[in-house]
Amino acid sequence: MDYRSPEQFADVTATCKANVYFDGRVVSHTVTFADGSRKTLGLIYPGTYKFNTGVAERMEIIAGACRVKIAGQADWIGFPAGTSFDVPANSFFEIEVKEGLCEYVCSFL
Repeated sequence: MDYRSPEQFADVTATCKANVYFDGRVVSHTVTFADGSRKTLGLIYPGTYKFNTGVAERMEIIAGACRVKIAGQADWIGFPAGTSFDVPANSFFEIEVKEGLCEYVCSFL
């Protein structure tokens, strides 16, 4: 899915403590909006990682690139900056960054 991500979010509360995964290879911070909804803003360093989901998620790639395989899919699909993908609740996805950094915004749907 192609889209244009906002460059900033207004009127949010940012959680200072980072969410750190895979020995610091994936790091994010949570922002909470006035209506109680949450997003995480993060960085993924080169590597391949698997994440489980409790609720449905939308991953918006804002810089860099990755490829993804969502549970039940046979093939990896590439996602450059300016695209997004959805992951069902109670599922998982694998994500690979080949080089550089991949920056993302994760929305909990």
